[in-house]
Amino acid sequence: MSRVGKNPITIPDGVTVDVAADAITVKGKKGELSRQLLADVSVAVEDNKVVVKPLSESKFARSLWGTMRSNIEAMITGVSDGFSRELEIQGVGYRAQIQGKTLRLQLGFSHDVEFPIPEGVSIECPSQVQIVVSGADKQQVGQVASNIRGYRPPEPYKGKGVRYKDEYVLRKEGKKK
Repeated sequence: MSRVGKNPITIPDGVTVDVAADAITVKGKKGELSRQLLADVSVAVEDNKVVVKPLSESKFARSLWGTMRSNIEAMITGVSDGFSRELEIQGVGYRAQIQGKTLRLQLGFSHDVEFPIPEGVSIECPSQVQIVVSGADKQQVGQVASNIRGYRPPEPYKGKGVRYKDEYVLRKEGKKK
């Protein structure tokens, strides 16, 4: 029995949930998200709550029960409140700036890294060493933040690179003479 899947999801004000035969669509003030429903799980909207149930007692259906419920809850939270990830840049001469629909990163390479901002995600730079990635889709926000961090992950000796704001980088001691 899934402990997560048993709990119904309450729908906040300003959010509409439409369940079709094979897809679920969630609309809110931050946008619209849709996801394909799996054949082993049923989704129903009952008195302002979304209820997810497995259609059979197979292990596959029971394992997807809680996963589907979590995905739907993330969709509802995304269209009502949104998600964001904050990145920090550390290093001498390392900085970021927005130019139109492109994030320009100077990360110690011989060239600037230009990252095109995808649809559905907004990127802000409150300062030259901070990047805020925000949007309605939790998976897309995390993937964009991971792609930006991937250009120069933090290294363990001096700590230079792009890191998440709450990330702890384990520092190593350098070479001894």
